[in-house]
Amino acid sequence: MTSKSERMFDVLVVGAGPAGLAAATSATRAGARTALVDAGVVPGGQYWRHPAPSEHGVSAAEVAHLHHDLATYRRLVAGLAAVAQFSQHHVWTVTRDRDGFVVHVVDRTGGGERAVELRSRRLILAPGAYDRQIPFPGWDLPGVMTAGGVQALLKGHGVVAGQRVLVAGTGPFLLPVAAGLAESGASVVGVHEAASPLAWLSELSAVIRNASKLGEGASYARVLARRRIPVRTRSVVVSAHGTDAVERVTTMRLDHRGRVVPGSERTIAVDVLAVGWGFTPQLELPLALGCATRVDVDGSLVCEVDDEQRSSVEGVFVAGEACGVGGAALATVEGEIAGTVAAGASSVAPRLRRSRAALRRFAQAMHRSHPVPAGWVDRLSDDTTVCRCEEVPFGALRSMQQDLDAHDGRSAKMLTRAGMGYCQARTCGYAVGCILGQEASRSSGFAERPVSSPLTLGALATSSPAENDPPPAE
Repeated sequence: MTSKSERMFDVLVVGAGPAGLAAATSATRAGARTALVDAGVVPGGQYWRHPAPSEHGVSAAEVAHLHHDLATYRRLVAGLAAVAQFSQHHVWTVTRDRDGFVVHVVDRTGGGERAVELRSRRLILAPGAYDRQIPFPGWDLPGVMTAGGVQALLKGHGVVAGQRVLVAGTGPFLLPVAAGLAESGASVVGVHEAASPLAWLSELSAVIRNASKLGEGASYARVLARRRIPVRTRSVVVSAHGTDAVERVTTMRLDHRGRVVPGSERTIAVDVLAVGWGFTPQLELPLALGCATRVDVDGSLVCEVDDEQRSSVEGVFVAGEACGVGGAALATVEGEIAGTVAAGASSVAPRLRRSRAALRRFAQAMHRSHPVPAGWVDRLSDDTTVCRCEEVPFGALRSMQQDLDAHDGRSAKMLTRAGMGYCQARTCGYAVGCILGQEASRSSGFAERPVSSPLTLGALATSSPAENDPPPAE
């Protein structure tokens, strides 16, 4: 049995995406005994998702063309040589003790499930984000997927989700998804972007300060142009149709207010629809520790941090998408700052602060230029499923409001069971908040989940430390 003293670290980083990798390598470089905990088999998070090593599976080299800035990834992974790595360890909660923090994890290596406790004096949370979704008629058909899910299949398994794919939603993320699908053999029938490119005209100063973003976007645009994939702006998917799976979708144009233009319907045959409406920060662990939050430009609830990535809780640092969705480059810079300061360094390189400021400015411009368009709630029918886990239709939420004068998320949970299923409102929380007419980020406490990762009762029963474990090292 591993003793508590052997599991005590100066800095423990949760999440091995861009922010977590940068934090762990920086903390180690600054002299801290560092641990990195992640649910994945291979470090990289969702952005640098790689296939698990396998004799018969796809290799990392085969999906290398799907990744951007692999040089940074390889540099960060090389810096993990002196870091204690806990892969396939799912963090389900974090608590405090007299010496710092106790990170409660479920070890799923080897196909089993065992509760483990890791301890650290300081904690860096880099939990990342997941796809934001909004419902529409037919979105629960097999073959309707999130853009992130489609890309995860490609990067993690070399699997093309379908042969005839339409990519829709809003935000720059649609471009690499479409380009990756096209380069992997799929027939991408179009990219339907809800926003207008003219929105960026008022954000030119942020774009100029991040010229590398233009180059990245241009590389994806070249792929689409070479393969003659149409990109239609101010266009949305309003419904999906099919019997046992999606077979076709209906799109409509949007006016300058984000409302659909009557008579602009167009039907397109597909076998996969990849939809992306941006991302929602994953805040279960920061909220469990009581970290202060704020509402970001895109309406998301995010962690409040100071200039050195410190949260409002002493000893807890937060980096990456949990501080506001801004992409891998911003997450990497924030992780480097957090790791350096958490390790006790006396100063942070000015270049990191300058880079973070420029990248944050670009992120804010991106959110302003790619909002979720207004009016989507008006297009829902009473039988449109909103909560997929509990099969709660839009009509049930509407009746709750009209008949019972209930307008908050807690009421939605109790009266309709929306948000009570396996995903714990990760899929429907944003939509339910919008339907109830509340600010989505504060709609119901949907982001507050005592258990951030599912675990069995058997693992929970064995999660208490053994009585003969020695006390943590001083």
